[in-house]
Amino acid sequence: MFDGVARRYDLTNTVLSGGRDVSWRRATREALGARPGDVVLDVAAGTAVSTVELAAGGVHAIACDFSQGMLRAGAARPVPKVAGDAMALPLADASVDGLVISFGLRNVADADAALREFARVVRPGGTLVVCEFSSPTWAPFRTVYTEYLMRALPVIARAVSSNPDAYVYLAESIRAWPDQAALATRIRAAGWADVEWRDLTGGIVALHRARRP
Repeated sequence: MFDGVARRYDLTNTVLSGGRDVSWRRATREALGARPGDVVLDVAAGTAVSTVELAAGGVHAIACDFSQGMLRAGAARPVPKVAGDAMALPLADASVDGLVISFGLRNVADADAALREFARVVRPGGTLVVCEFSSPTWAPFRTVYTEYLMRALPVIARAVSSNPDAYVYLAESIRAWPDQAALATRIRAAGWADVEWRDLTGGIVALHRARRP
């Protein structure tokens, strides 16, 4: 499915988010707080546009994605890339300073297993940032947003995506995803400490940040 949306993936994301994807990527980088020379793994990196953002300022950022079609679509982006499964990453224990997954955790077959795997590859004291769709905090806005997901999003996707049917799954997966507090609980259960979150765009997106004990 992800190979099928790769060709126009970046354009589709920008249109569907109303251009907010740029600020979400910037906020994710700032939440990670990586320093020059740090090694950061960007899981579910897609076409590596998020990895390029993370690499700003001398950070060694590596794009990792299960979809080789996505990685090929971003081949021109000047960051290292590796095909890999979020539940079985091709990295040694405690080998990276930080790990980011943006809009990908809900697409993993077992999100809890992935969170435990992330703890394996991040060094003690390292940072995890999960940027993911979440639940708008204001009830009237949440109702409007849900209607947009289930009705407008598939229509827009048909106009701009290379695989519009995949975006029906996208809408359903967002609606079924746990809210901010529930995801924080799952991150703690996977072995992470100091879990906190910050809402973006009224809670459409949430940034969860945690530390590897």
